[in-house]
Amino acid sequence: MTTTNTLPITNRVNRIKAGSDPELICEMPSGYAILGKYQPDPITGCCMLLPKIVVASPNDLSHADRGQFFSDLTLLGDAIMQATGSTRINYLVLCNQVPELHGHCIPRFDSEDSTKRMQGPFEAYDFGNARIADASGADQELYQKLKQTLQSLLNG
Repeated sequence: MTTTNTLPITNRVNRIKAGSDPELICEMPSGYAILGKYQPDPITGCCMLLPKIVVASPNDLSHADRGQFFSDLTLLGDAIMQATGSTRINYLVLCNQVPELHGHCIPRFDSEDSTKRMQGPFEAYDFGNARIADASGADQELYQKLKQTLQSLLNG
């Protein structure tokens, strides 16, 4: 039997639906934009997109739902770039360690160490020991910028 601890995306989506997730940026057509749990200092602004209906991978979605998920993921990336001043976004949809669909949007900056900037974000930075996001504390200004920018883009 699968325990709830092994379903972190499902658990997070359930918290969002229950209204008890303070890092929810906004609801999007395909899912929920959230402030990423870990925020390495050189690349602060990491976010995730979680699907409304959790599946194992994008291959389990219909063609239209796949298109919407990836469109929403890149729109979230647009918002991160505008809110943080980053020069690009690394998009990752891995579904390996956590076998539930979720997308990472990780801002990359010209101010990063040049060697690290050329690496993937999870290779360059120690996410497990990075600062935990806090939308009502240290990340409040960032969170509000992301929320306003993403809502503006959605209302287009």
